[in-house]
Amino acid sequence: MKALPAGLRPADFFSPTVAALISVLVNYGGTFVLVFQAAELARLSPAQTASWVWAVSIGVGVTGALLSWRYKAPIITAWSTPGVAFLATVMPFTPYGEVIGAYVVSALGFVVLGLSGAFEKLVRMIPGGIAAGLLAGILLQFGVNAFGGAAADPVLVIVLVISYALLKRFTSRFAVVGILVIGLGLLIAQDRIDFSAIHLSLAAPVFEMPRFSPQALLGVALPLFIITLTGQYMPGMLVLRNDGYRTSANPILTVTGLGSLAMAPFGAHAFNVAAITAAICTGKDAHEDPAKRYLAGLACGLFYILVGTFGVTLATLFMVLPKAFITTLAGLALLGAIGGSLANAMADARTRETALITFLATAANVTMLGVGGAFWGLVAGLTAHVLIHGGQAALADGAAKP
Repeated sequence: MKALPAGLRPADFFSPTVAALISVLVNYGGTFVLVFQAAELARLSPAQTASWVWAVSIGVGVTGALLSWRYKAPIITAWSTPGVAFLATVMPFTPYGEVIGAYVVSALGFVVLGLSGAFEKLVRMIPGGIAAGLLAGILLQFGVNAFGGAAADPVLVIVLVISYALLKRFTSRFAVVGILVIGLGLLIAQDRIDFSAIHLSLAAPVFEMPRFSPQALLGVALPLFIITLTGQYMPGMLVLRNDGYRTSANPILTVTGLGSLAMAPFGAHAFNVAAITAAICTGKDAHEDPAKRYLAGLACGLFYILVGTFGVTLATLFMVLPKAFITTLAGLALLGAIGGSLANAMADARTRETALITFLATAANVTMLGVGGAFWGLVAGLTAHVLIHGGQAALADGAAKP
């Protein structure tokens, strides 16, 4: 039996693995239905749909595991959820080969941006309080949804919330895994999960030759690039910063861009650093020692690769879970991240007001010009910060503060 890496014990793997499992479950159970909706609207064949699932799952798993291992940080990668929502509106009217070509161009854009170093400079200019306010605003809705499901499924939500509170009192470290087990046990006892419909079969990737056109470049590639950059990469990097990880954005952009490029001909649209599901793996619930939370990134990678290997069949398993279970589990798992980011946002008296503006504007989740609320919340906060405190020097000074 091979020895564990220096400084690691078998017990160190438990909490990060549980955090990773919940992160993956929330990602598939919460948003992956958009992939199937987009595939149906685009009239993709079952084989092409399965290839899309295979490509994004394997690609996300490999890039996240590689980055987490290389930089010893919980760098959780994911597919672009706002990107899928956008694709559902354009894929029905764009030949599939040209959509694939747009994926290739978008991926090349991220590689070039990562190699240029420009995005990292932008991220470093953002004051810490505003970054924390942005994260709190993004996560707020998940916290609210943790209790909102009680209207539709009161027994399940009440059991999960009470169980979480009791577990927090007696064994804080295992509270999240406890509610996961208790919730699944309750659903099985109520006969609400039908495993009989799940038949595992290996996924088979389908190669599609990319085709390029000016229409797809302007109508698909450019919007996909902008939406993913502003809606995923920016908040994702700020999640890492908020929990104390200073990994440069440059290699993350480059590696995820290269992963997207490699998997694009098989249907993958865009990989990026995760934000919401990453917050489950970057905080204390993943591991008390920040230096060991990278294990959650490795575990996430392995889970994604496992799901991708079986394609649609295993991804479907996550989506048969009741929505109230997914939202409550996600909200409770993110309570620490929400509280921590709110505390960080309010910690510096000089940036407290602009952090609050960022938080409220982000939580409002206003979508304009096809760009989501995270971007506009950040714009609102930075604009207020510049107007109140001055120009770029104020931004750089604010970024240096904890």
